[in-house]
Amino acid sequence: MQEIIVKKNEAGQRFDKFLFKYFKEAGSGFIFKMLRKKNIVLNDKKASGKEILELDDSVKIYMKDETIDKFRGDASFNVTSSEIDVAYEDDNVIIVNKPAGVLSQKADDTDVSLNEMIISYLIKTGSLTQDDLQTFKPSICNRLDRNTSGLVVAGKTLKGLQVMSQVIKERDVDKYYLTVVDGILDDEIELNGYLLKDSKTNKVSISDTDNGGDKIETSFEPIDFGEGVTILEVKLITGKTHQIRAHLASIGHPIIGDRKYGTEHINKKYPKIKNQLLHAWILKFNDLPEGFEGLSDKRIMADYPNEFNQFMDDVEEF
Repeated sequence: MQEIIVKKNEAGQRFDKFLFKYFKEAGSGFIFKMLRKKNIVLNDKKASGKEILELDDSVKIYMKDETIDKFRGDASFNVTSSEIDVAYEDDNVIIVNKPAGVLSQKADDTDVSLNEMIISYLIKTGSLTQDDLQTFKPSICNRLDRNTSGLVVAGKTLKGLQVMSQVIKERDVDKYYLTVVDGILDDEIELNGYLLKDSKTNKVSISDTDNGGDKIETSFEPIDFGEGVTILEVKLITGKTHQIRAHLASIGHPIIGDRKYGTEHINKKYPKIKNQLLHAWILKFNDLPEGFEGLSDKRIMADYPNEFNQFMDDVEEF
């Protein structure tokens, strides 16, 4: 017999979902059979799986150890050696400055993404154990394109993941980006339009009129100029795939280094630039629920990468 005492990252979820995570190699039929036969019990009572777990609940599993091990699968997590740049951290949340070229989440099983790097960091610093990963895995709450750098929010705990995901979904956080575009933009502008995504090409198109896509809104403010280029602070009012990149390209000011929405003859002028000069710069959190006071009304800023500095040095008048 094995006993599991429910901790804070397991509390608040349905019992069957907890069991699916714990026995990741078992099918649902096996799980519900074990519940019916009382081989798995909750607080020493027969359970249906629909119960909501509470802190310090007792889950007892009456199976042979080898059967438990078989259906749990390989529970270990490989710790990577990659370092991360932590912009903010508390008991529930971690905010990391992602380098350009790093995936936010895995695309293939062999990928190493920022999500895995964060988990490795939490294990190394003692905020997380291998056993914790059996029933809860910290995860990022917002994504950036592979070649975009900047701030990514992750939940260290179930509560942190739920609250931050909701905050981002409901836009209770102001997002500011830094970018360098071709051409001169003298005035602050606010663009509205409609964004339609082509899933086959993973590319979006922007239209001033309703094209059946999502309505988008982006605000741009020039903060400096160089020879034929403008540094912009971008406020993302809505947040859709490739919104900033496509919106700027649609008005004739593509981001320097953007291979998808930019133009080849412009990018050839700057051969040292390997990634698009787009950086998730600032997050400004508004009213947050109890337990997240450390982030309420707080402004988190990420240093921009060396590629920005190098570009500014190479272009006249910066």
